[in-house]
Amino acid sequence: MTKRVHIVCLGAGRMGRGIAVAFAYAGHMVTMIDVKPRSAEEFARLEADALGEVRKTFASLSKLGLLTEADVDPLIARVSVVAAGDSGAALSEAGMVFEGVPEVVELKREVLGAASRQVGPDTVIASTTSTILVDDLSSAILNPRRFLNVHWLNPAYLIPLVEVSPGKATDPAIIGEVKALLEGIGKVPVVCAATPGFIVPRIQALAMNEAARMVEEGVASAEDIDKAIRYGFGFRYAVLGLLEFIDWGGGDILYYASRYLEGALGSDRYRAPEVISRNMSEGRIGLRTGAGFLDYSGLDVDAYRVERLKAMVDLLRHFGLARPPVRDLG
Repeated sequence: MTKRVHIVCLGAGRMGRGIAVAFAYAGHMVTMIDVKPRSAEEFARLEADALGEVRKTFASLSKLGLLTEADVDPLIARVSVVAAGDSGAALSEAGMVFEGVPEVVELKREVLGAASRQVGPDTVIASTTSTILVDDLSSAILNPRRFLNVHWLNPAYLIPLVEVSPGKATDPAIIGEVKALLEGIGKVPVVCAATPGFIVPRIQALAMNEAARMVEEGVASAEDIDKAIRYGFGFRYAVLGLLEFIDWGGGDILYYASRYLEGALGSDRYRAPEVISRNMSEGRIGLRTGAGFLDYSGLDVDAYRVERLKAMVDLLRHFGLARPPVRDLG
């Protein structure tokens, strides 16, 4: 699926529009299908609104230097919107279908089931839901082996990460096809089990709730908490993944820090999971033992550290915080 295929988005809302921009930018023809019954007048307004937003997005990307003004019209020409009653031709030509209707199980099942009966027998179909598991939807799909969840992060046209979550019936070969398609438009797909919250929303929910809790407790102002995240927490994790960072410092440090926080704050939400203790007992502390969550055997650790630190220096420059040393002591 590395060739440029016709992309169909079920739904012409925010997610459909973001996906349309991402694929049109990468050379694909995209059709957004309005799945809601409307009068001709109502559909005309929706179509104008959807294409207007797509145009506005491309114009913004032009101002940001990702394309030229001359690129905007040709890119928009790759995107169309059709009413549900006129969707047959687009679905029959679809190389991949993305569903992006509201987070209502029965609505998604209805829309996905109908589409699965109009596309080709091997056309891959994906739901973009971040809350409903693939196996709760797959029974509505004709030939569910070609169905999976593909969760985009907003804004879909900018954020590189896309979470791919197969179900029990998903053919493993389909996962490879979808990853290749996403990589072909510059995305970074990751595969995760069908579990509530996938990867990013699950971690994000904990972090956001804790930030809100600290405001509630008077730990710091909202402005200072956000500054701490932007220039500390987020700064490091833009370069080092969370598990890589555990290995960087050592899993034992997380273990003892977690025990202290659990006792000091009186909450088991800080308790380290069993895998931390198990890694410690097996000598998988991290970089200094050659293995932790990741395997560092055969790695030039000094070169690896320099590479990661260089990336942090690049971030300092991005934020305008890189300064030359003070040479004059006078």
